[in-house]
Amino acid sequence: TVVLFVYNKLTGDRELVVMQAAGMGPWDLSKPALTLTLIITLIGYALTLWLAPESVRAFRDLNWTIRQDVTHLVLKEGEFTDVGNGIVVFVGNRAADNVLSNILIWDTSNRDREVTVMAEEGALVPGAAAPRLHLVNGTRQEYRPSTHEFTMLYFDSYTAEFGDSHPSDEVRSRDARERSLAELFAAEPGALSETDVRRFRIEGVQRLLLPLQVMGLTLLALFGLLGGHFNRRGHAGRIAATVALMVAFQAAALGVNNLAMRSLTLLPLLPLLALLPIVIPAWLLYPVRRARLPSGLSSGVSGK
Repeated sequence: TVVLFVYNKLTGDRELVVMQAAGMGPWDLSKPALTLTLIITLIGYALTLWLAPESVRAFRDLNWTIRQDVTHLVLKEGEFTDVGNGIVVFVGNRAADNVLSNILIWDTSNRDREVTVMAEEGALVPGAAAPRLHLVNGTRQEYRPSTHEFTMLYFDSYTAEFGDSHPSDEVRSRDARERSLAELFAAEPGALSETDVRRFRIEGVQRLLLPLQVMGLTLLALFGLLGGHFNRRGHAGRIAATVALMVAFQAAALGVNNLAMRSLTLLPLLPLLALLPIVIPAWLLYPVRRARLPSGLSSGVSGK
């Protein structure tokens, strides 16, 4: 969009015509746009190959840690906190040494019973399978709706375990967006399912090809405004055709990407769609001219 706007303005102000009349060819006129495109492409590779996967991985690790360890939850004074799985915790006071007082726990995780625990003091402690809340001096009330039974237990020390009961050494499975490029291409069907392998392959190819779209779209824009003759009536038709080509290549890339999720035989079409907007406009806009022989030498060769 920027290239189309700037070069179309240069054409409308006749500045591009003056530069061409001064002897500047398409290559000279394209250098500013190509220089900026190269910088943005390098930034794109830094994002796709390093920064984006690391950011996703760090966010997923933090999310996993918070879900597995309820001690990260902020139990505010005088508020009911939903810790998940149908468990609500109320804390009246929280001391500086992380000692809780006036605690109420309402547990509805089991449909067959409702448990209400009240205690004078307590503290959150990590457990082997899940975080625990150690309580002192309180009562445990249990009500069964099916039989309308009610029981009460007075205790001096009680431990309430809540949170997801995952083993502490459980390893979180990482998806394609948070894996490195080497891991994406090293995935084998034996360790992963075929769907995951296809997803990893496509993710790896997209990381390599996505920054190249900047170069392809820029060359399409340059060819749209530098590849034809000057027209006093403007270049609205040329700009519309260029935008249509850009949209067509983007749509084709998205379509092939979705189809490749079903079969990797279509995967080579993705590099083809990424390189065509680069190769074809560059070949048409910057033709390689063959060196011509001097006239005298040329006639001598033809005489022989």
